[in-house]
Amino acid sequence: MNLNKVFVLGNLTRDPELKQIPSGQAVCTIGVATNRVYNDNLGQRQQQTEFHNVVAWGLQAEIISQYLKKGSMILVEGRLQTRSWTDQQQIKHWRTEIVAERIQLGPKRDGNQGGGGAWRDESPPGTEDNRFSPGPRQQDTYQPPQQPPPKDEIPIIELPGDEEEPIDPKEIPF
Repeated sequence: MNLNKVFVLGNLTRDPELKQIPSGQAVCTIGVATNRVYNDNLGQRQQQTEFHNVVAWGLQAEIISQYLKKGSMILVEGRLQTRSWTDQQQIKHWRTEIVAERIQLGPKRDGNQGGGGAWRDESPPGTEDNRFSPGPRQQDTYQPPQQPPPKDEIPIIELPGDEEEPIDPKEIPF
């Protein structure tokens, strides 16, 4: 069994580049940076940044192009793919990229802030942000568990058609 699955959560390193191939399908390329923080052998805190090339197709490409810009956060689920080509000087090039299968956009950044920006809460003042809740909350009222009736009080429910003869297990084909 083989598995080629990638999850990357990071920030765009440049604005998305949206193009259309001759068939009319949209394709968008983005760069995503991820940071890894760790302690080295001397106990010093180190940070390592990795840069990933991501390609998205179709509707996902259009969504990325419309809603994201340099610095935006994105979660990409996809697969690794390496492609090669030969340029006009007959030099062969290789590029490994993540082909997006699913994306999730990060929170919006406040356009009024500089560089790093701040995360903006889209909810009206005085309300909770319920974008990720399953729905309206039910009233928190305690109801004690129902006790099952004693064995001698279990009702027998007669369904229409119960007058027929019981099924003989020997007649079941399996």
